Amino acid sequence: MSGQLFISLLNPGIGLLLTGAFFLLWTYRRDQHYVLIAAAGYAATTLAFLIQDVGPVLPMEVQRIPSNFGFLLAGALLSAAIIRRYRLAVPWRAMTVIGALSMGFFLWFLLGDPSIVGRIYAISFALGIFAAMIAAKLRPVPKRHIVDHILFWFGIAWALNYTLRPLLVLGVTGDIADYAGFQQSVYWTTVIFSQAICSVLLALTLMVAVAIDLMAELREQADGDALSGLRNRRGFEAAAGGTVRAAADEGRAVALLIADLDHFKAVNDTHGHAAGDAIIAAFGAHVRALAPEDAIAGRIGGEEFALLLPGAGIESARALAEAIRTGFAAACAGHVPAAVAPTVSIGLAAARPGARLSQLMRDADQALYAAKRAGRDRVRTFTPAPVRRPRVAAAG
Repeated sequence: MSGQLFISLLNPGIGLLLTGAFFLLWTYRRDQHYVLIAAAGYAATTLAFLIQDVGPVLPMEVQRIPSNFGFLLAGALLSAAIIRRYRLAVPWRAMTVIGALSMGFFLWFLLGDPSIVGRIYAISFALGIFAAMIAAKLRPVPKRHIVDHILFWFGIAWALNYTLRPLLVLGVTGDIADYAGFQQSVYWTTVIFSQAICSVLLALTLMVAVAIDLMAELREQADGDALSGLRNRRGFEAAAGGTVRAAADEGRAVALLIADLDHFKAVNDTHGHAAGDAIIAAFGAHVRALAPEDAIAGRIGGEEFALLLPGAGIESARALAEAIRTGFAAACAGHVPAAVAPTVSIGLAAARPGARLSQLMRDADQALYAAKRAGRDRVRTFTPAPVRRPRVAAAG
């Protein structure tokens, strides 16, 4: 095998391997559509390079049309794969318009006013815009993991590679007269090796992203409650414990609500467990709709729930508790039998200086018992017992 043929097969070989890897990965993760989009992107890359460098030469070099269309398609699909990983809307319409304009200029510089440099710019600038869309879409997205930063900066680096590299390389090396010179040019060498490096780096990053998503799902399954859509007791205590400790260390307020669905056993016995499950699901959705974004909510028992409110004072916490209590029946409407009138009792406590989650939960539990003793369907706030001062014996 000659050195030139080896170089020509470098990107198709890498693309074929990555196509197979992502397709195989998708067969195990069919819910992750961006993995399949990535496989399609690498397949388009493979075909484009094969047509460009290995396929037969056609009259008027029209084989350049499908090969460069393949490059545009690959760029659009790989950009879309990154964007879809974050469940964001892919700008397919904008990509289609840009791709169509790019192919229009490309055809002009192929058939109308032949210019290899013009064709390079027509395709490269479009690919640069596709890559810039990655950075634009990901800029407002919270970067929770290092892979999120890598994908964001990959979009920027990719955009610069496609826009500045042709200007710099062609500005130094000058015009390219024919396709034989193009294949031997410094520019095409930079394309081959930069594309190989980018393809592998992007593939590794996306595979790490898949692994991170899988670990997050496993953690959610371990710490989540499928029926209510909230955390289970383990997940709640793990998240809330750290938040309460941080609030105590920083001197910030934090409040806890513990809610218990009234007469829940009677509902199960009278109307069946399906009705009870519907009430739990409705209450979970009700809490998610009303709770602040930074709240930590969990189902900590059969019909018992907890809601931690970082930064909340006692009055704002009580207002939220009343909103949950008064809106509960309406939240259940249409989900439970008409004869069921679900209510909830809520105990509320604010963290005392230096208190930990266990103490806060005991305080909120006491308030909950007070609400139940008072007749249920109400909110009660924990009040610490007054500190008794020791008596001083009178002199005499």
